[in-house]
Amino acid sequence: MAALKRKHFAPEHSASVKSKKSKVPLEQGLDTHPAKKYKKSRDERSSKNKENSDVPAESRPPRTTVLKAEEAAFPRGGASVLTPLEHKQIKIDAARDVLFEQSGIRGKRRDSADEDDDGSHGEEPSAPTKRKKRGSNVKSTSQKHAHERNTDTLRIEGLSYKRIVPGSVILGQVSEITGRDIALALPNNLTGYVPVTNISDHLTDDLEASLENADELQDKMVDLESLFSIGQYLRAYVVSTSDGSPLHKGRRHIELSLNPRQANSGLKKSDMVPNSMIQASVKSVEDHGLIMDIGLEDDSIRGFMSSKDVGHSIDYSGIKEGTVFLCLVTGLSSNGKILKLSADTAKSGIIKKSNYLSEAPTVDAFLPGTAIELIVTEVTTSGVSGQVMGMLDVTADVVHSGASSTGTSLQKKFKVGQKVKARIICTFPTSDTKKLGVSFLDQVLSLRPQTVISAGKDSHPNKALPISAIVEEAKVERVEPGIGVYLGVGVKLILAFVHISRMADKKVETLLESEGPYQTGSTHRARIVGYNAMDGVFLASMEESIINQPFLRIEDLNLGQVVKGTVEKLIVNADGFGGLLVKVAEGIVGLVPEMHVADTHLSHPDRKFKEGLSVTARVLSTDPEKRHFRLTLKKSLVNSDVPIFESYESISVGYQSPGTLVKVLPTGAVVHFYGSVRAFLPKAEMSEAFIQDPTRHFRVGQVVSVHVLSIDKGNEKMLVSCKDPSLFGAEQKAAFSQIKAGQLTAGIVSEKSSDDVVVELEGSKVRATLPIGHVSDGSEVKVAAAFKKIRVGQRLGDLLVLEKNESKRLVALSGKKSLCKAAKDGRLVTALTDLRPGMKAEGFVRNSYSGGIFIQFANSLVGLVLKSEIPDDMLLLPDYGVRPSQSITVIVSSVDYGQQKFLLSLKDDANKDEKPQRDAPGWKATVNPVDENMKSTGDYTLGTITKARICSVKATQLNVQLADNVQGRVDASHVFDSWEEITDRKRPLSRFRAKQVIPVRIVGVHDARSHRFLPITHRAGKNPVLELTTKPSELADDGKKNQIMAIENITVGSNHVAFINNITAECVWVSLSPNVRGRLRLLDLSDQVSQLKNIEVNFPVGSAIKVQVTGVDISNNRLDLSTRSAKKSAPVSFENLAEGVIVPGRVTKVTEQQVNVQLSDSVSGVIPLTELEDDYERVNAASYQKNEIVRVCVVGFDAANERVDLSARPSRVLNSSLPIKDRVISSISQLKVNDVVRGFIKHTADTGVFVTLSANVTAYIRVSDLSDSFIKDWKAAFQVDQLVKGKVVSLDPLLNHVQLSLKSSVVDRDYVPPITVEELKVGQVVTGKIRKVEEFGVFIVVDNSANVSGLCHRTEIADRPVRDAKTIYDEGDAVKAKILKIDRASGRINFGLKSAYLHAAEEGSEDEDDDEQAEMVDGLNGVTPPDDGDDVDDEDDDSDGGVDISNVKMMPSGLSDENDSDTAMRDAPTTEAKGLSTSGFDWSGNIVASDDDDDDDNDRGKDTRPASAAHLKKKRSGRASIKADHTADLDLHGPRSTSDFERLLLTNPSSSELWLQYMAFQLQLSEVASARELGERALQTIDAREEEEKVNVWVGLLNLENTYGTPEALEEVFQRACQYTDGLDMHGRLASIYTQSEKFDLADATYAAALKKYPATLGLYTSYLDFLFSHVSAERARALLPRALQSLPERTHIQLTTHFALLEFRLGEPERGRTLFEGLLSRWPKRVDLWNVQIDAEAKKGERQRVRDLFERLIGSGLKPSKAKGIFKKWVQLEAGWGEGGDEEVKRKAAGYVAAHGA
Repeated sequence: MAALKRKHFAPEHSASVKSKKSKVPLEQGLDTHPAKKYKKSRDERSSKNKENSDVPAESRPPRTTVLKAEEAAFPRGGASVLTPLEHKQIKIDAARDVLFEQSGIRGKRRDSADEDDDGSHGEEPSAPTKRKKRGSNVKSTSQKHAHERNTDTLRIEGLSYKRIVPGSVILGQVSEITGRDIALALPNNLTGYVPVTNISDHLTDDLEASLENADELQDKMVDLESLFSIGQYLRAYVVSTSDGSPLHKGRRHIELSLNPRQANSGLKKSDMVPNSMIQASVKSVEDHGLIMDIGLEDDSIRGFMSSKDVGHSIDYSGIKEGTVFLCLVTGLSSNGKILKLSADTAKSGIIKKSNYLSEAPTVDAFLPGTAIELIVTEVTTSGVSGQVMGMLDVTADVVHSGASSTGTSLQKKFKVGQKVKARIICTFPTSDTKKLGVSFLDQVLSLRPQTVISAGKDSHPNKALPISAIVEEAKVERVEPGIGVYLGVGVKLILAFVHISRMADKKVETLLESEGPYQTGSTHRARIVGYNAMDGVFLASMEESIINQPFLRIEDLNLGQVVKGTVEKLIVNADGFGGLLVKVAEGIVGLVPEMHVADTHLSHPDRKFKEGLSVTARVLSTDPEKRHFRLTLKKSLVNSDVPIFESYESISVGYQSPGTLVKVLPTGAVVHFYGSVRAFLPKAEMSEAFIQDPTRHFRVGQVVSVHVLSIDKGNEKMLVSCKDPSLFGAEQKAAFSQIKAGQLTAGIVSEKSSDDVVVELEGSKVRATLPIGHVSDGSEVKVAAAFKKIRVGQRLGDLLVLEKNESKRLVALSGKKSLCKAAKDGRLVTALTDLRPGMKAEGFVRNSYSGGIFIQFANSLVGLVLKSEIPDDMLLLPDYGVRPSQSITVIVSSVDYGQQKFLLSLKDDANKDEKPQRDAPGWKATVNPVDENMKSTGDYTLGTITKARICSVKATQLNVQLADNVQGRVDASHVFDSWEEITDRKRPLSRFRAKQVIPVRIVGVHDARSHRFLPITHRAGKNPVLELTTKPSELADDGKKNQIMAIENITVGSNHVAFINNITAECVWVSLSPNVRGRLRLLDLSDQVSQLKNIEVNFPVGSAIKVQVTGVDISNNRLDLSTRSAKKSAPVSFENLAEGVIVPGRVTKVTEQQVNVQLSDSVSGVIPLTELEDDYERVNAASYQKNEIVRVCVVGFDAANERVDLSARPSRVLNSSLPIKDRVISSISQLKVNDVVRGFIKHTADTGVFVTLSANVTAYIRVSDLSDSFIKDWKAAFQVDQLVKGKVVSLDPLLNHVQLSLKSSVVDRDYVPPITVEELKVGQVVTGKIRKVEEFGVFIVVDNSANVSGLCHRTEIADRPVRDAKTIYDEGDAVKAKILKIDRASGRINFGLKSAYLHAAEEGSEDEDDDEQAEMVDGLNGVTPPDDGDDVDDEDDDSDGGVDISNVKMMPSGLSDENDSDTAMRDAPTTEAKGLSTSGFDWSGNIVASDDDDDDDNDRGKDTRPASAAHLKKKRSGRASIKADHTADLDLHGPRSTSDFERLLLTNPSSSELWLQYMAFQLQLSEVASARELGERALQTIDAREEEEKVNVWVGLLNLENTYGTPEALEEVFQRACQYTDGLDMHGRLASIYTQSEKFDLADATYAAALKKYPATLGLYTSYLDFLFSHVSAERARALLPRALQSLPERTHIQLTTHFALLEFRLGEPERGRTLFEGLLSRWPKRVDLWNVQIDAEAKKGERQRVRDLFERLIGSGLKPSKAKGIFKKWVQLEAGWGEGGDEEVKRKAAGYVAAHGA
């Protein structure tokens, strides 16, 4: 390459070279003159405010030193002595000389340079250059322009935001690691962010697998801190750049990727040479090293890194798959397929003699991170430029050339032609030629983070000089004219850069190095505002406003700090006033919640707080990651001098501090302090006085002063109290701790009430309570007398401490002599271990109930005396003859140490022993014992090792026999010693077989009735079941007795092996031992969500699982367990909840509007419709099932209101790169006018429609923007939850208003305008709908038209005369019509509906293909072109109408125009029309013609129809097969196969009738499961607006389950139906189903349940009464009537009573009905309708005389003549029907009535 260049340049410049050699030596010619020209060029391009002096000789680039070392003394053949670099330099100079002769081009270059400069601190702005007049000295001018051309050709520039484009590759240093992304410090004070999905393919695949397949559940996506470290260098690929949202302009964001496939883009296998740097991710971790993924397209080469090459700073055992390293290529394997890598920066960072890339096959191998050796080609004040391999240009700006850190002149540090080491830091993809950015900084060259010595050790620079620190005397070390200055800030080797825009509050016009206020050596005050790890430079500001600003960042705020601020904005939300935004410094605004605005609740906070008002606040909490902080304005907190609670570590018991109540509960309150510190205030600690309901005395937001009672710093739990701590000081605490239950004491009476006595114990100031019932033994009278004698100040001796409550600091005493004597004798029972079966114990009665008596002992120990153990004489007495607190002596019957229970007896049985003996007379001889040594049942004692034979193997136990009359069981928890012994985790006991003999050890007795473990002393029944163990460790005959696991010995955090024994809808119950059970929430059963989809299969009963104890509930003998890791098993709470976190949840409720999901016992959330899918067309809430486990993403939460917003979008919970059709619109700022969006209708109002675009954004659509055409009943067309698509037409961010338009003309780009009158022609056949029907004709509106309508007169409706069009058509009927006349002036159209018109129109197109006709009709929007041919209908028709509308779906009527009538039209003849046939052709396409299988009808048709009809039948017979293929409807016998039904459903998917027929078809085939699936499919397919259709399907499913399913399945379907439909309607339908299937008891229960839920429903009561009368009993119905009258409104009583009376007439006792009617008529005698009802009821019963009497009474009640006329008419009709001649008599009475009352 060098030879070619030498040959190319030598002839071209030979003359000039020779002339130079003749005048001056070569060294001088190439050294002196270019230096002068370089000097002149720099002088001309300097700033106009500065004049440079001549460059000193020692600073001139000494090019000759390199040439002299390499040139030949006597070149042979006259060859040039110039090097290739010099030849290239001369060529560039010549080309630039020509370019710079054009001044316009030079100006353009300056403009472009100025435009590209964005103020980065590493660049020098272009200064205008004054061009000198071209003189005669060609040589001098040529040399001068040569350097100018070279300078502009390779511009020295640093990295800036404007130069970063997608595809750029940059070297960065990890500066911050969060839970969501990684922040990389980039050169020139830039920062980029790497999301978790842009790290490596392996990590992304694992995330997708865990989310899509639910193989691994992760609360936090990835622990990035375990994959990366602060200060680590990585190569990053720029994915995108953005300038921020419209509301946050200027917040530039650079998204990066560390994926090797992108970071190594452009590399090929041939580029993998030693000393090059490559980015690689860990694919697999092996014992000897790491398998690395280098991301090349060529899969034949892989990477390998030895464990020794990882580096000492990295823990090899902690490396995880997916971790990314920037590696040095150290070599290639012999076969060339394995690349040897090293990530040890201690090796790769040493580039002085090796580890740098000097040669490469292509320039693509030079990527950021690679160390290189370059030759310096130019040194300026703005940086250094050079070349690699003589062809690749590189530049280093002023920062990365090292000038900013050393302060040394670059001309002194670098010489032209010098070879130096550097490291590539960036690429410039937008550059015309390939160019790279390099760095000479020490920390970049060594790939180590920059450190400083602070406190004697290396530390981060920010620790030596924190951000926001003020430097009082910062010395100017270096001045960059026009850019800024570098300050010395007291940190060795690290300067601070101050941009010219931040040097003063006012604009700095000039910036000179040798003069002015900012000259070198001057000192100033400055404030540190940042630090860039890549540049190794602090960023500072000298603006007084910044220096005096109290805070620069949220991190500068301390918890509890008192700050000054101004009110910036009042927040108003849906609930009214929501708080204040307070500005404490420029750009730092905090939130004051509504509860923290004042100590008291303000009714009108807007009156007190105005924008701009100065306030004093205190910092409550800060969240730097989210850039949030909260303040309080409460004076009680702001002015408090008490030390605050800011962390649990700094709090101890007894500390006091004020706090704010954030939640008031019935049991207490939650108190919030500062930060995340919270505590619980129990109800008992709220006040010295008793408080029954805390909500009546405390409110949310109230400030209370509390002191700490207890604190658990590990679990961050704390209990506090409002009580005065001085009343219970250290002395009382010490004395209280010495008190124990069961000890004897004495005291002085300090208070006395009617129920107890307060005693101050001697020797301490502890106060105790002596209840009246414990004053003495004996009768109630004796106790009352003893209590009466007690006086205040009296000393009481022999008092027994009965109970001590640590939490409430209460002591209960007893003065009973029996208990005190037992305590003195050592017989007092204070613990369960003191009890032995058969012993006598002294206690007192706690209470009694129907099943026995509860006896209490000291220390709150309570036992039960069953009713069977109470003597017979006591059973006859009320409450068994005992009273509370009565002294009593009992005998211990049994003790269950496992369940912490014991039974007592009041019967004195002398035969009871304290311990059963082996030779007791109750033992029996064993029959065929497995162990021959066991002769008697008494031989089976606790701890005995024997043999047993397996009878059966169950999922959770082994049923065994020790003898024919001795049964036993081995629980699964007593089989294995360790987890490793279990080979089959789903069937642990599968290795055992029936009849197998196994060794066992007796550990207790199993109660077969209660399924509980009992001690061996509790053998009851004839054949006790022994509890056994077969664990190898417990079978060792070491003489030790087995210790059964007890719940009190289990601690939180311990691990155990458990066995599943029951699965419920909410949890799984497991056994750790026969007497210890625990439960696991379904969410805690596994980390893998996929396993939770089918728990019965993945975790069948009997399965073994490893669990960790998370909670112990001794009172309920229950453990709370989890199988998940400790980090993930923590339940979700508002404290650990964060936006973006993906968690599992359980579906608790599904509606058509949302899905409710429970995340934990205390946290639940809602998934709205807009967050179910990324494509709204796929949204179907019904696809979620109750108790289903789903993965959701937290998108927002409000801890104060306990509200959590969730999302199930695949793009959120699976992979962010998944396609999104409907984007998330979190705020109105994301919308722009003309955006097309989709949403769900939320609400319809009279003025328009509200559409939900997201959980936070709702849009409004005016009625005029709903459609291009007029819609009469527009509310029916737009239903709630309907999906609509619209375009944004208006935005108002201030009011948070969005307005949409749904008009097709606005939304649809391919919008086809509706048909107008001008487009129609006479003779056209169009489709339309009847919008109005009058006697003289019908009005038709044309389909897909701009409301074009016309009249079809009755004379044009049918071939036969039509008298009244109303007898033929209804509004909404679909028809085909022919245009007869168009009056374009008036816009009137006359249509014809005669079959002859339509037949003629179709004959002309008969020969065309049917598909082509369909396409033509579709293309014309439902208008058929006119045709002059004559044709007749091709269907058999028995009438002249030719139109069948029997099955046409009725549609809403269109426009109604009262003025539409044809006044000039004459009436047709009055011949009565016969109506329309039901077997003709339907023009709407919804009905198909009949087939030809009815020959008789066809024959009759030949005789009655015209000849044209006979010809038509002939034609049709030839096309019958073709029509049969068009649709399955042509089969007269209906669908006969599954495919027939499926084809029908394609055309009418919302027909419940069709779905039910399909289900019935499957039931005929005995395919019950298929029928059930069809029902579920129908519910998902039928349109949500077709509510009645869905109800029909629900009823069908209920019928199916009632007939073929189980009661549980029927109940499940019924509950779901009630969720999605009207619950009242479903109750009635279910009751009807039960009634029809004669399940009257279930129907009765259904009605009763419905009445509880809907008590004020008249129809429900009437249906229930009908049912009771018909199928149960009239007495039940009569008992229901008073309840109905009480529940229903009074306006319904008449209707209900009338209905009930008719039921009595029809099914009960008519006399009762008459009584009811008499009561109604006496109260409402003028109600003629009541009279008529009773008359009809009597007439049906045949009571003619009673009917006549009723008529007589009604006529005589003073009716008006108008009403009397109707009564007489009805009477006459009844008499005439009876045929007894009474009608004449009634007529005479009517005549007399008329005569008496006038005509």
